[in-house]
Amino acid sequence: MVSFLESPTAEEHSLFDDMQGLLVGTLLVAISVQFLQAANLFTGQIAGLALVGTKSMDLSFGTLFFALNLPFYAIAYFRMGLEFTLKTFAAVGLLTLWSFLLPQVMTFADLHIAAAAVSAGVTAGAGLIVLFRHNATLGGVGIVAVWLQDAYSIKAGWVQLGFDVMVFGLAVSFFPIEAVIYSLLGAAIINIMIATNHRRDRYIAR
Repeated sequence: MVSFLESPTAEEHSLFDDMQGLLVGTLLVAISVQFLQAANLFTGQIAGLALVGTKSMDLSFGTLFFALNLPFYAIAYFRMGLEFTLKTFAAVGLLTLWSFLLPQVMTFADLHIAAAAVSAGVTAGAGLIVLFRHNATLGGVGIVAVWLQDAYSIKAGWVQLGFDVMVFGLAVSFFPIEAVIYSLLGAAIINIMIATNHRRDRYIAR
């Protein structure tokens, strides 16, 4: 990582680049969570597991999301290195903070379930791509997905989609079938965006 004042090379991000990347990426994902919660939808990955968990536990999304990510930091450190782990920890912390702040300033009075699903998918997909390009994830399955893509060229989007199938299977017990169908639409948009846009050969900066 280059210093805050230096001009980065084509293969590097500056500290300022990374800071804005983490802020923007996590804000986009937090907005996605607002769309999902407003329409009683959910998503995949650890964020989806946290949303499903709030239906059966007396915990907020932010608290549960942060706790579920803790075991994955060991994988991040040993497989992806200290810088990746610290950025991911910062991203998870920022998303947790946004999830407490946004409901105070953003509500939806009239939001169609289909619009919520598509909007959530697009904002989360864009946010995750931003984080990936700054060598960070939102923890959990994203850590494993990025590692497998960088090490073995297994597309991150398809790895995450596999985990999403398990989350959706669990969610059937807590959400009506309409919500499951529209949530699946949103999750599909996220993973298609990641699979088609996050390629190391197209974006080399770290």
